[in-house]
Order: sequence, then structure tokens, then C-alpha cells
Amino acid sequence: MDSYYKSQTSCLEDRLTRHSSGYEKSTRQGAPWKLVWSTSKPTRGEALLLETKLKNLSRKKTIEFIKRYS
Repeated sequence: MDSYYKSQTSCLEDRLTRHSSGYEKSTRQGAPWKLVWSTSKPTRGEALLLETKLKNLSRKKTIEFIKRYS
């Protein structure tokens, strides 16, 4: 895998389908996408905070995070 898509959503299935089908121009190049990790947060604010933290991780740190919390 060359890249990791990191984002928050209220409907994970829909988001994955949209990105894997090439519907979203910004992620079309990585399609099809494979879900390797997810979590739920009680509020959108908490989800956005986690999204920001994850987006700031290097590729190496992202892989370590996935392994640690899977």
C-alpha cells in the first residue's frame, strides 16, 4: 500500500464505497481503497481531533499506530 487515507465520517460504508468507486476525484488515484483501521468517537469534535492527529503522522508512524491499535 502506497498511501493511507485518513478522515472522519458519519457513515463509514458510504465513504469507503464512494472513494473505492472513483466517485471522489481527490481519492480516485488510490482506488480501490481497503479499510485497515477504524474507530468510533462519541462526538464529531473528538473525531475531528483524532483525524487531525492522524493526518500529522508520518507514514512510518501511521503504520505503527495501525499495528498498535488493531
